[in-house]
Amino acid sequence: MQKRFLFIAFLFLTSLLVSNIVASKLVYLWGMILPAAVFVFPITFLATDTINEVWGKDRAKEVIWLGFLMNLVMVLFLQLARILPPAPVWEQQQAFDAILGMVPRIVVASLGAYLVSQLHDVWAFNFWKKVTSGKHLWLRNCFSTATSQLMDSAVFISVAFGGTVALPALVTMIFSQYLVKLLFVLIDTPFCYLTVSWAKKEVKVCGGEIQQ
Repeated sequence: MQKRFLFIAFLFLTSLLVSNIVASKLVYLWGMILPAAVFVFPITFLATDTINEVWGKDRAKEVIWLGFLMNLVMVLFLQLARILPPAPVWEQQQAFDAILGMVPRIVVASLGAYLVSQLHDVWAFNFWKKVTSGKHLWLRNCFSTATSQLMDSAVFISVAFGGTVALPALVTMIFSQYLVKLLFVLIDTPFCYLTVSWAKKEVKVCGGEIQQ
């Protein structure tokens, strides 16, 4: 059993599901309006880039589609919790609905942005890997993630908050979120090297082959 693969896959799934819940909160930092998920979702790209680099694009796509399925399962469970009758002594139903009531729309937005950005990331990562003949991990990590994050921001913000905030604010949110994500792309690169190196050790011990 490849425990390091499982750890990275579970990190991906946890980050994905948590980001869909916390995305309903808007925060104001550095003069920008941002969904709280902007600090969690970039981890998913680190995870898929690592899986792509070490185990290949097919395994990365498997994890992406598994994340899609688990998102749907999460929505069903959360909606079940919402519609169950609250106990007379529990007075938090209104607050519970106010927070989790946005989750279906957030998840629809996230799933659309998620599939577009993550599948593009896998394609772009392998494209740059071929261009560089398997060298310069930092380049394919940065280039693939940077373009994918722009797609994610544009689709997610438009679907999640379109009609609820003014158009200028919507555009500001898209580019504000993307600027923060670009910062995470730069921060992400050394961690990508670390996780790839860490994961490859297990592949070599297990006698597997590093995917190209």
